[in-house]
Amino acid sequence: MPVITLPDGSQRSFERPVTVAEVAADIGPGLAKAALAGKVGGHLVDTSFAIASDAALEIVTDKHPDALEVIRHSTAHLLAQATQALFPEAQVTIGPVIEDGFYYDFAYKRPFTPEDLAAIEAKMSELAKADLRVERREMPRDEAVAFFKGLGEHYKAEIIASIPSNEAISLYGQAGWVDLCRGPHVPSTGKLKVFKLMKVAGAYWRGDSRNEMLQRIYGTAWTHEKDLKDHLMRLEEAEKRDHRRIGRELDLFHMQEEAPGAVFWHPKGWSVFQSLISYMRDKQKAAGFQEVNGPELMDRSLWEASGHWEKFGENMFTTQTPDDRVYAIKPMNCPGHVQIFRQGLRSYRDLPIRYAEFGKVHRYEPSGALHGLMRVRAFTQDDAHIFVTPAMITAESVAVTQLILDIYRDFGFDDLRIKFSDRPAKRVGSDEIWDQAEAALKAAADAAGIAYSLNPGEGAFYGPKLEFVLRDAIGRDWQCGTLQVDLNLPGRLGAHYIDEHSQKQTPVMLHRAIFGSLERFLGILLEHHAGRLPCWLAPTQLVLLSITDRADAYLLESADFFRNQGLRVETDLRNEKIGFKIREHTLQRVPYLLVAGDKEVAAGMFSVRTRNGKDLGQMSPQAFAERLGIELESRGRRTLED
Repeated sequence: MPVITLPDGSQRSFERPVTVAEVAADIGPGLAKAALAGKVGGHLVDTSFAIASDAALEIVTDKHPDALEVIRHSTAHLLAQATQALFPEAQVTIGPVIEDGFYYDFAYKRPFTPEDLAAIEAKMSELAKADLRVERREMPRDEAVAFFKGLGEHYKAEIIASIPSNEAISLYGQAGWVDLCRGPHVPSTGKLKVFKLMKVAGAYWRGDSRNEMLQRIYGTAWTHEKDLKDHLMRLEEAEKRDHRRIGRELDLFHMQEEAPGAVFWHPKGWSVFQSLISYMRDKQKAAGFQEVNGPELMDRSLWEASGHWEKFGENMFTTQTPDDRVYAIKPMNCPGHVQIFRQGLRSYRDLPIRYAEFGKVHRYEPSGALHGLMRVRAFTQDDAHIFVTPAMITAESVAVTQLILDIYRDFGFDDLRIKFSDRPAKRVGSDEIWDQAEAALKAAADAAGIAYSLNPGEGAFYGPKLEFVLRDAIGRDWQCGTLQVDLNLPGRLGAHYIDEHSQKQTPVMLHRAIFGSLERFLGILLEHHAGRLPCWLAPTQLVLLSITDRADAYLLESADFFRNQGLRVETDLRNEKIGFKIREHTLQRVPYLLVAGDKEVAAGMFSVRTRNGKDLGQMSPQAFAERLGIELESRGRRTLED
């Protein structure tokens, strides 16, 4: 007689094993109709799942946090069924849920076309309206392999071979169509009402470029039509804000095949890049960091000692010299900073020691994963490492956290989330050391008064970390900053200090990044601000526009004045109509346009307007520079428009 405990604490008793669907029906017909799945003891299950003993149960409806996962998983199967109905020769492989949707990979003789996608989506709608019952069954491993081979589904047979022997082999079917799947799924296709296919792309089987190329169809699915419309509007806005497009329009950077995953910075883009470094350099200096610089090429033995060779070696670029020494281009800066720390005798009185570096690092990313500035192989980190005693961990972590939050506010990011990532499966160090590191970082987070969510198993291989996730102007999340407590690496590399009892001790090392990758952070900024970077960061802060050539001398003299004030200024003396000039520089997102004709020259003034089209009236060069200086000093929190 199982006793079912519901989320509100109420209980229901049954005289026999009972399914999730039956419990929902016992509560009420409305809930039975709305049920998509169940959550038994914290695990998602189908509504057909039988509960034989006492259990805690949640009924998953479209209002439940896990509803979208079940709907998207089930819609991926609907996509596969529709595709094979229209293209019987297509073999199915895998179809996981991803952020905002799902995809399914197919092996087919030719690329799918946009017309194919339209036909597949129409077939999906037809199958959904048919309200086909979804059924689960289990099958012995050898029988399942033979079953899928009999269907010509050799990829599925290969997948079964990789499933751990202690796991059941489960199949899901709807109207005679069957797929290998762990589940759970909605009880019938009629629950799938809001979906759309987005695009098709190539993808290697199992993500390995040595394997055959497959067809990957991406889709999205939601609980309500409004959610889908909002999602499509966000995608449209994201397309307008694409940093690659903005980079071309503003002549900031480009990338090309001869240097995959590396950036060619143009003068304006490099100006912004250097502004980021200059800003961070000032912030770090004020916070007590000393800037250092380590070699980009170091012997393999150092990376073996640090643990990177074993845990990260496949992502490192290496070279071998004629004398058979193997070197690696650094994928991170921490081992180099430990080497600097080790030079000379360190006392506990010297700690904390804070090293910072704008270090160029290289990491191998598959070609298919590269994405403009967001995913590159060569990038610059605002990396820092703080060597402390155990007693200093909390105070230093609180200070770093406050620094990170202050910096993000300067860039217009007030909405952020913090995640605590604990030990991964692939790691160095004992469980005892990891227990200490995780406890120390949690204590520091609590002392800083920050709320965080758990991100299990996502720590670095040498220590747990706090991840700082920014939310941009259109609601997308970007993980940028990190703070990590490392009780492993200093000891592995022989770092020590002398304590108050004249004994050698291994320091704790805090790893800290705020921008993370400067390239990626700049890409995020471009998309967050839609290219309209704050004036203090913009490559060109103001442009002087002449109405007639009689104003040219005044503009050139004024430009020199503004440059002497440290402002980034351009002049436009072309023989073009002023409306044309204003439009062109507005499209270039220049924050301020200063216009002068005969009247302005005679009065020693400029007509000032913003890139948003607002007329700020007339100002002298001195008055404008003074007011703009206040804006730059405040990092844009006070503007000329205020």
